[in-house]
Amino acid sequence: MSHAAEVAAVCLGPGGIPKPQVESCAVSAGGLEGDGHRKLHHGGRDRAVCLLAEEVYEALREDDVDCTIPGTFGENVLTRGLDDSTLRPGDRLRIGDELVVEIHDVRAPCATLKAVDRRFPELMVGRSGWLCRVIEPGILRRGATIERLPANP
Repeated sequence: MSHAAEVAAVCLGPGGIPKPQVESCAVSAGGLEGDGHRKLHHGGRDRAVCLLAEEVYEALREDDVDCTIPGTFGENVLTRGLDDSTLRPGDRLRIGDELVVEIHDVRAPCATLKAVDRRFPELMVGRSGWLCRVIEPGILRRGATIERLPANP
């Protein structure tokens, strides 16, 4: 990365899409405080935080998808400058001063995204983001830096 990665947007809502932006929120092992996806069927500890790269929005706009508002795809964290193509399950990220998340799995795009564009979820395959578990709880803030941590032994 030539510049520091950062949180472009923090998004949470009662459920579904889009998720409205907030300036900050507390994050615990169950996910973002106030986010409807803390429920077991859609969230849970291994799916506590959903990351998506701002660069995915740019690519989708090239495919003529109307996506200008963060949270359009139900992500909790819209990242900027984080090369998510190099992320793998087990990778850890420090977001801000306190919060540490671990990549658990690729996010499987769901049919709910058809509300954004009829070509979904197929259009999201390979660029749908990451689901993370919370290793160290903390406050998630827009503009916070994202640091990739060394691999765990």
